[in-house]
Amino acid sequence: MFRISARTVLELGSELISSDVIAFYELIKNGFDARTKTGVDIKFDVLIRKNDYITLRIEAQKAIRPIEELKQDILACTIANARVTSVRELELLLEVATTYDDLVRALDEAHARLNSITVSDTGSGMSRDDLRRNFLVIGTASRKHAVEEALASGKAETPFLGEKGIGRLSAMRLGDRLRVETAGVDDERYNLLEIDWSRFADLDAMLDDIHIDATHGDLKEIPTWSGTRMVISGLSEDWTFRRVKEMAEYDFARLTDPFLDQKSRPRIAIYWNGERISIPWMSKDLLDQAHARVAGEYVVEDGRPSLKCTIEALNLGFAHPPEVKKMTIPLQDLEAVIIGEHGEIHDQALVSVGPFQFEAHWYNRRRLTAVEAIGDLREVKELQEKWSGILLFRDRFRVFPYGDDDDDWLALDRKALRRSGYTLNKTQFVGRVSISRTGNPSLVDQTNREGLRVTPEQHVLLNVMQYVIQNLLGQHLKDVERQYKSQKIDLSDAKTEVTRLEDRAKTALRQLQKIAKDEGKEAVEDLQQTIFEFSDFAARARLRIAQVEEESRQMVEMAGVGLMVEVVAHELARASENALGALDRLHRREVPQEIKAHIETLRAEMKSISKRVRVLDPLSVSGRQRTEIFSLSDLVKDALEAHEAQFARQGIQLKLSLPERSLRVRAVKGMVIQILENLISNSIYWLSMRSEREPSFKPSISISVHSGPPSIYFEDNGRGIAPENRDEVFKPFFSLKEKSKRRGLGLFIAREAAEYHGGTLTLDEEVNTETGRLHRFILELPDTVAT
Repeated sequence: MFRISARTVLELGSELISSDVIAFYELIKNGFDARTKTGVDIKFDVLIRKNDYITLRIEAQKAIRPIEELKQDILACTIANARVTSVRELELLLEVATTYDDLVRALDEAHARLNSITVSDTGSGMSRDDLRRNFLVIGTASRKHAVEEALASGKAETPFLGEKGIGRLSAMRLGDRLRVETAGVDDERYNLLEIDWSRFADLDAMLDDIHIDATHGDLKEIPTWSGTRMVISGLSEDWTFRRVKEMAEYDFARLTDPFLDQKSRPRIAIYWNGERISIPWMSKDLLDQAHARVAGEYVVEDGRPSLKCTIEALNLGFAHPPEVKKMTIPLQDLEAVIIGEHGEIHDQALVSVGPFQFEAHWYNRRRLTAVEAIGDLREVKELQEKWSGILLFRDRFRVFPYGDDDDDWLALDRKALRRSGYTLNKTQFVGRVSISRTGNPSLVDQTNREGLRVTPEQHVLLNVMQYVIQNLLGQHLKDVERQYKSQKIDLSDAKTEVTRLEDRAKTALRQLQKIAKDEGKEAVEDLQQTIFEFSDFAARARLRIAQVEEESRQMVEMAGVGLMVEVVAHELARASENALGALDRLHRREVPQEIKAHIETLRAEMKSISKRVRVLDPLSVSGRQRTEIFSLSDLVKDALEAHEAQFARQGIQLKLSLPERSLRVRAVKGMVIQILENLISNSIYWLSMRSEREPSFKPSISISVHSGPPSIYFEDNGRGIAPENRDEVFKPFFSLKEKSKRRGLGLFIAREAAEYHGGTLTLDEEVNTETGRLHRFILELPDTVAT
C-alpha cells in the first residue's frame, strides 16, 4: 500500500491553492457552508511588516549596531494603528532580550505570534469529533455525499458551496501556523486545533509521523455562541493597509456577485488592525450608462434547450432611436451553432449543460461622459475599468479566473484585433454569467480553481456565450449602423436639385450684372467664379460617390467569389484525392479486369473537375459583369450537373421541374450562378446536419423554374429556418452554422446579386407543417430582362 510523505501536504497546498485570493475564497466559502448567521469576518492584525521584520532580523544577526539602538528601530517600525496589547507584548519581548540571539528570537516570536489573520464565522461550528473526522481528513467526502444527495433528489439548492475537502489547505498558503477555535451551540467549551505547517517540511518525515489532535479549550464566553475562528499566524506575505484595501476594492468586491443588491449579497467584512475596510458594490448608475447591452437566458424545457436574448443598441455615437431586438434560438439552430455538422461532442450536451443566465453591458469608452451620481469623466472611466470583464458566478460566488484582467475566456480581444467596425474587447464589457450547482452539475471547477473542467458541457457554455457576444450583439450593432448611419445616397434627385439651383444662381447673376455699378463688378465676378467652382465640386462629388458605390459592389462580388472558391476548392481537393487514389491502385495492381473500372473512376472524377471549373469561370469578376442572353433552364441544369457526384455521395435526391420551352433571360450569368451555388451549398450543409441526427432521413432538394416573371423556386427538406429569422438570414454576417464554417455572407451576396438585376431573393413565408419552419427560397427576375 502507498505511504505518503509529510511534505506531500505542502505540495498539495501550493498546487491547489494558487493565490491569496483563492485561499481567502476557500475559507470564506467554509463559513457560508457552516450557515453563518452574520457573514464572514476577516481581520488583519499586523504589528510589523514582514519586509521590516526580515531587514531587522538580518541586522540583529550581523550584530553591527548596538542592541538598544536596534530595539528602538524595531519599535519605530511598528504600524501606527496596531493593537495596543500587541505593542506591549513586543516591548516585553525586547526588554528581556540582552543578546543579539535573544533579539533574533524576540523578532521571530513577534512575527510568528503577533502578526495574524483571523477568519471567523457564526455558523454551526465543529465538535472535537468533527475536527478529527472531517477537518483533519484531507479530501473528506462528508460534504460530497450531501451534495450528491441534493443533486439526486432534484433539490433547488445544494447544502454546500465546497465539496472537495481541501479548503483547509488555504490556511497553509497564508501562514505557517493555524489555530482553530470552534464550538457548536451545545458545546460548553471551545474545541481547539493547532497546526504548525513547517513540521511538514521535514524531508524524511512521513505523514503519519506528524501527530495532530483536537483538544478542549476554555469555557465559551457566550454559552449559546456557535461558529469557527481560524487564526493564521507566521504570515507568508508582507501585508500592508494599502495592499488589503486594493484587494478589498478589486478581488473581494468580485468574490460575490456584484450585480445583486446589497441586501442579497453574502456579507463579507474586512478589518485592518480594527479598522473596517469597505468592500465596494457596483453602482447601478454605471450600468445605466451602457451604450449597448445583451441579456438573456439559456433554458431547458421538457428536454429541449433554447437560447433567449434581448439585445439593445442605446447610443452608438450617431443619431438613432434605441433599437431593441429579441431573439430565440431553438434546438435545431443550437445544434448547428454549437455542435456543428460533424461535432466532436454529442447533442445531449446541449441539455446536460443546464440552464444559465447572462448579461453584458458594452461601453464605448471614448463616448463615456460625466455622471452626476458617479462623478466626472475620469471617475466614470475608472469605475467602468474597475468592473470591466464578464465574470462567472455559481450560486452567487465567483468561479475563477473568468473575468480577470489577464483572462480572455470569450476570445474577445483576439477577435477584436481582426474585426473592423465595433471592437468588442473584454475591457469594454461589464457583465456576468450565472450558473448553479444543482442546475449545472456538469460544470465543475478544476481542483486548483483555475477554471471549469474541460467537458462537453463546458464547451457548450463557452460557445454559447461567444456566439451571444461576438455574433448576436456584434451583428445587431452593425445592423443599426447600416440602417441609420450608412444609408446609400440617392443621386438622381440630388443632380436635379443642383442643376435647378445652378440655373437660379445664373439668372440672379445676370440680373446683378445689369444693375451693378462699376465698383461692384469685381464682387459679382467673384460670386460668379464661386458658383462655377461649386458646380464643379458637385459634379466631382457625384462622380466620387458613384465610384465608391461601384467599389462597394465589386467588394461584394469579390467576397462572393471568395466564398465560392472555398466551396469549389473543397470539391476539387476531394476529387483530386480520389483520382490520385485510383491511379495509385492502378499502378500497384496488374489485374486486367480491374483496370477498366479504375479508368472509369478516373474519368468520372476528371469529368467532375472539368464541370466545376466550367462553372467557376463565369464567377470571375470580369465574367460576372457581362450581361448576356442565356437559357435560365440550361443554367440551372449545368449548375446541378456539376454537383451530381456530391449529391450521390450524400444520398440527396434531386427533384427538378423545368418549363417545356427554354426560358431565356438577359442577365449577368455569373451572378445568377452565384445565387444558385449559395443556395445549393447551404442546402447540402443543412441536409447533412439532419442526416447526421436522423438515420432514416432521406434528404432531397426540389428546384422548379417558372416564367412570368422568370423565377426559380428552391426548396429542401433539411432543418429549415425559424420564421422569426426570415429576414435575418439575408443580413451580412448573420449565420447559424458552426464556428469554423460561420461566414454569414452567402445569402447576403445572393440577395445583392438579385437586386442588381432589379429582382428579388426571398424566403417564402409558408411554414412547413412537419418542421414548423421555412424551407423555400424564391429568386424572381423582372420581366424586363426576358427576351
